[in-house]
Amino acid sequence: MCSLTNKYNVPGPRYTSYPTVPYWDTDHFSGKKWQRSVKESFDQSRDEGISLYIHLPFCEHMCTFCGCHKRITKRHEVETPYISAVLKEWSLYRELLGAKPTIKELHLGGGTPTFFSPENLTKLITGIFRHAHRAPDAELSFEGHPNNTTKEHLQALYDLGFTRVSFGVQDYNETVQRAIHRIQPFENVQNVTQWAREIGYTSVGHDIIYGLPFQTLANVKHTIALTQSLRPDRLAFYSYAHVPWLKGNGQRGYKEVDLPNGEDKKLQYEIGKKKLTELGYHDIGMDHFALPTDTLYKAVEQGTLHRNFMGYTASKTRLMIGLGASSISDSWGAFAQNVKSIEEYQHLVSHDIIPVYRGHLLNKEDEMIRRHILNLMCHFETSWENGHANPLDFQHIMDNLAEPEADGLVTLGANTIKVTEKGRPFIRNISMAFDLKLQRRKPDTRLFSMTV
Repeated sequence: MCSLTNKYNVPGPRYTSYPTVPYWDTDHFSGKKWQRSVKESFDQSRDEGISLYIHLPFCEHMCTFCGCHKRITKRHEVETPYISAVLKEWSLYRELLGAKPTIKELHLGGGTPTFFSPENLTKLITGIFRHAHRAPDAELSFEGHPNNTTKEHLQALYDLGFTRVSFGVQDYNETVQRAIHRIQPFENVQNVTQWAREIGYTSVGHDIIYGLPFQTLANVKHTIALTQSLRPDRLAFYSYAHVPWLKGNGQRGYKEVDLPNGEDKKLQYEIGKKKLTELGYHDIGMDHFALPTDTLYKAVEQGTLHRNFMGYTASKTRLMIGLGASSISDSWGAFAQNVKSIEEYQHLVSHDIIPVYRGHLLNKEDEMIRRHILNLMCHFETSWENGHANPLDFQHIMDNLAEPEADGLVTLGANTIKVTEKGRPFIRNISMAFDLKLQRRKPDTRLFSMTV
């Protein structure tokens, strides 16, 4: 396995979309084309409902492991104008849709959603649903910081219909926590987990990261042992993405020599996965684990697991609208991203402008490749039919997979690809065999984190 780790540890996308953002064709994109795509998507799938992602970008402290778009501040007076802007953007989309939408899924991400007061979060969610229907099976979720999530936060959001929450744990070792600027005692995680369950949340998740600076295998084992005592319903156990070249990223505070090498990092994953499996968690897609009682596991059993810009989700909608600065939306025929500057975002929506600044219109090849990559990422297999109408050169793709097949990572049929158990840790590499845009235009600079 160590030799495979060395062989396949290359920069690669995480495939929350295809095409990936660096390969969007922004020259042929426009705000008008995006709005037309949103309207068409909504009209074609009105009964299905829509998904909403709301980006709440403020944090009081910089966590250096994080690559998300955020604004570090302790000035909580920023909450009210930002929420007003998000609700104004939502009104612009509702006007575009032309009918009252049904929300099937809503997620609050960040940043730190619990930076906002319970009162302001209530104002936000009440404002969203004032002009929308709630699907009977709607799933509302948010990301909570164990250090500032209060009982009042949890109760207020539960009263609004939230049933799922995920808490960022990362690692319980103090040396690692100091390196990533996330000092977070176990007692804080224990408290918020227990409060959520007492209030009635049906799915409590924890996020754990391996490959962090100064992290050892013993640290990972210790973190999982403490996690066992709380038994969250689902776990994200994912690889630290070292991308210090991103603007505004705090990862320049330590060097690559401070990180576990590829073999040590892979061992952290393998041992961690083994321990989670022994504890009754099931491997869900890439980097995710769930108990059999959780909706994510049930989605795997029912074949409905989906992956989008929010990560893995138990349901799929054709239209996903992202609200807030830097949010990304998906109409199924196009992607669009909002401006990243909070000030510019608030200025544009105040002038009745949907604040997208870049995007991509998918062509037939893009749609087919996305389908296959989604199949691989969610179900670890994909298939196709031969035919002259098929625009993909599957022989080229199969040739790309010849070496992974020889290494036992995939099994190839005439029109099928199945990922083996051995190949699951390398699912990003396997998906890259389909990524024709990446193959046609190799990046001159490093764009992605390492796959292992």
